[in-house]
Amino acid sequence: MLAFVAGIVNATGFLGVQHQGITHLTGTTTLLGIALGNHDFRIAMQFAVLILAFVAGCALSGMIIKDSTLRLGRRYGVVLVLESALLVLAVPFLGLDNFLGDCLASAACGLQNAMVSTYSGAVLRTTHYSGTLTDLGIFLGHKLRGLPVDSRRVRLLLALVTAFLVGAVAGTWLFSAFAYHALYVPAALTGTAGIAYATYRHFQMRRPQAGQGDAR
Repeated sequence: MLAFVAGIVNATGFLGVQHQGITHLTGTTTLLGIALGNHDFRIAMQFAVLILAFVAGCALSGMIIKDSTLRLGRRYGVVLVLESALLVLAVPFLGLDNFLGDCLASAACGLQNAMVSTYSGAVLRTTHYSGTLTDLGIFLGHKLRGLPVDSRRVRLLLALVTAFLVGAVAGTWLFSAFAYHALYVPAALTGTAGIAYATYRHFQMRRPQAGQGDAR
């Protein structure tokens, strides 16, 4: 679901007025370098702020969750609701072609990407896929050489890439119909997931631990 959300957000960024990728920093850092090389310091400042917004989202996620390994019981619900709020706030600014909208959406993606970085021994990235496709290529090479391959990790990585691609397709359709209001869809998905997880976590924490019944 998170990869699907990122696909929608990034498609919306590319299809918008500024044609700016939002969910990853490789292209943004390249554009920053080009702007610096051309001595266009005003544009360079914008790209630098966009990068800082993503990093700030990552930092906020790290402060809230305090780890990068997926483990039920951590405060993922808070991060998801914050991501939803940032996406909702970004919409009116993007509609006015205000750069703050890009920054809010970038911070939302930073929050999401830092929320879960590892799961079951696999490095996960839900907003960009160079590393994921690199891992899949390595696994393919191992398979061709007859070396053992962790098929569970391969399925997980393939699912992430496919979900992002499907999200980009959905984002294209949504943007053509609703323009920047398309971001309300990923905002609704992350907000709903966040509230559902927070509810689950609340009731799990209230349940008595095994062996902690009333002493008689």
